[in-house]
Amino acid sequence: MNLFLSGTADTQTGKFVPPLFHPNVYPSGTVCLSILNEEEGWKPAITIKQILLGIQDLLDDPNPDSPAQADAYNLFKRDRQAYEKKVKNIVKDNPAP
Repeated sequence: MNLFLSGTADTQTGKFVPPLFHPNVYPSGTVCLSILNEEEGWKPAITIKQILLGIQDLLDDPNPDSPAQADAYNLFKRDRQAYEKKVKNIVKDNPAP
């Protein structure tokens, strides 16, 4: 799994390839994170380190108030233990190179 960051001084995007099963990652793999959104929290002064820490925090602690992927969100809200088991199985089936 890879994370690609791209953009300009005005906006940034983060995208997982292949897409990640996570309530705050769109099916396309794009990360739904306020500091990457120009209308919410993006500022040109935000560093790569801050972006990566924000994504790490989001992966550890999904934000149910900003769902981007219905299946992951619904499972997360309905049965947190089943959600965590599914994520662990996906990680196990897709080891890092």
